[in-house]
Amino acid sequence: MEKHCLSLLVENNFGVLSRISGLFARRGYNIDSLTVGVTDDERVSRITMVVTADEATLEQIKKQLNKLINVIKVIELKPEDAIRRELVFIKVRANDQTRSQIVEISNLFRASVVDVAKESLVLEVTGSMSKVNAFINMISPYGILEFVRSGVTGLQRGKNMIAINE
Repeated sequence: MEKHCLSLLVENNFGVLSRISGLFARRGYNIDSLTVGVTDDERVSRITMVVTADEATLEQIKKQLNKLINVIKVIELKPEDAIRRELVFIKVRANDQTRSQIVEISNLFRASVVDVAKESLVLEVTGSMSKVNAFINMISPYGILEFVRSGVTGLQRGKNMIAINE
């Protein structure tokens, strides 16, 4: 079982996401991460999802998704062929003694300090899942108060693209 990143083009209609998540629920598949947004064509949305599956299950997921009427196209964003990133906000406990150490660690990961309060910092980090996880591991000893992950989103590298007319 490994993580796979799927990119879907879907019609931007009411209930499409509900039908897709319902398919996963009925089949007993889990979605590890999910992002959705409209594309440059307002009639089409892009869904990026990360699923944990073996190759046979992944093929079943793709086939089931392609059967849905509002799904236009499904591709896998493989690490070697795509840029995949995640955005995370982390609120970490900080005081006068630890603030500079936290900022130093953030600089190593190219994270940004987006809010400063008397007892906390809010940090923003963008990157691969492994970079984000490494950052969380480094910052967690200071006391993570709260965090939110956007989920993975991505695009194919170079001239490759997911297009409606393919």
